[in-house]
Amino acid sequence: MLPERQSTSVPVLTDPLEIGGVTLPNRLYRAPLLEHAGNGPEAVDTLIDELEPAGAAGAGLVCQGATIVRGEGGCAAPGMTRVHDPEFVADLERLTDAIHEHDGRIAIQLEHGGLRSMETWHHGFRERNPDLRQLAVSRPPRPLRLLDRLGFLDYDSHVLTTAECRELAADFGRSAAAAVDAGYDLIHLAGANMGILHQFASPFYNRRDDEFGDTARFFEAVLAEIRDRAGDVPVLTKVPAETEAPPGIGPTLSAEDCVRLCERLADAGYDAFAPVNGSAFWDMSVIRGAFPGRSWRDERFREGYVDAFGSRPRAALVAAANWVESLVYSREPAWNADLCRRVRERVDVPVLCEGGIRDGGTIDGLLGDAADAVGMARPFYAEPELPARLLREGAAADGVAAVCEDCNNCVVPQATGEPGVCRTPMVLRRAGELRRAGAYERDDRD
Repeated sequence: MLPERQSTSVPVLTDPLEIGGVTLPNRLYRAPLLEHAGNGPEAVDTLIDELEPAGAAGAGLVCQGATIVRGEGGCAAPGMTRVHDPEFVADLERLTDAIHEHDGRIAIQLEHGGLRSMETWHHGFRERNPDLRQLAVSRPPRPLRLLDRLGFLDYDSHVLTTAECRELAADFGRSAAAAVDAGYDLIHLAGANMGILHQFASPFYNRRDDEFGDTARFFEAVLAEIRDRAGDVPVLTKVPAETEAPPGIGPTLSAEDCVRLCERLADAGYDAFAPVNGSAFWDMSVIRGAFPGRSWRDERFREGYVDAFGSRPRAALVAAANWVESLVYSREPAWNADLCRRVRERVDVPVLCEGGIRDGGTIDGLLGDAADAVGMARPFYAEPELPARLLREGAAADGVAAVCEDCNNCVVPQATGEPGVCRTPMVLRRAGELRRAGAYERDDRD
């Protein structure tokens, strides 16, 4: 029997939303992004600079991007922040206080890259850390082993034992507990985009014969550790469907597999889901949009690309593959909407939708149908205070939309450790015009 929702009225963006006992002041959230803040002496200040503008502009929820639960390995990109050290996490209270001063709520996204980590794909990092091995759910699948033999990737993986799976789940719990002590309102798990949680859920990666061969078991173990160590903090997670995997790759997670996984995780006690379509690989199915030719041609990043990919010819091959993927994974507005709708029909906890959402009209169409809340990510690189425009009365009717053009020039330099910022002059010019016109000034303050 399908669950019945408590309200049949259609929500609007400015309505509050309760997730696991925490009330968000509205239904617009800044989705997780790579902040490249690291763990140095300026890390917390960098995170405040990156995240506070969204809170000040009225976002109901601000999500700090993927942070790593262990002290070494597991980073999918250079400069990711680690939260294994309680002393460092305690200083993040300055960040949570900054968001709370604006009556916003903040989530921290916990992550470990597993086979997606830099020790797999980043040539320079691998050379500088020769003893660092990837954590693997099972032996890497045959297509990845082939890429290893061809020299595009470098695998020296360590397959987790049953006890090590439990210890990794405990690391998620310990990091969550420290985050709650630092004032975070929600815990967000990076359950998709080929991180370790995704790998446990995927039959393409998970061929175990112990309890963790069950696709939901690691998610359940992580939740149990968080509940044991951090109490009743709301926990939300991305949940993957591998609907965009290349032909002939399998077995993979279908959309229905994703829906069933969400049903089971709801029964286990998860408080919200962000279902996402993607591939079994780390590719442009995650972001979609145009080929970022400007960033690939920019001389400022050339040496960084060589360090990341091993040589100029290899960097050129990666760029060529990026171009092909841009043709395959063209941008579609709200590309996760159908999947979110299917999940929302089968669970009785909030469903969050993100991916290709750029305007108020699309948002209005999603709320109460495919989603209970909507998120944006890359548009915040160009417009850190974007919520001030979208939350204004009549925004949808007035055609308010993010200035982001999905050109992806913000993304590729992140492989070199560059921060995520908009680098497209036309987009920046438009954001500047809006700023001078007062578009980012909130009109709901006393």
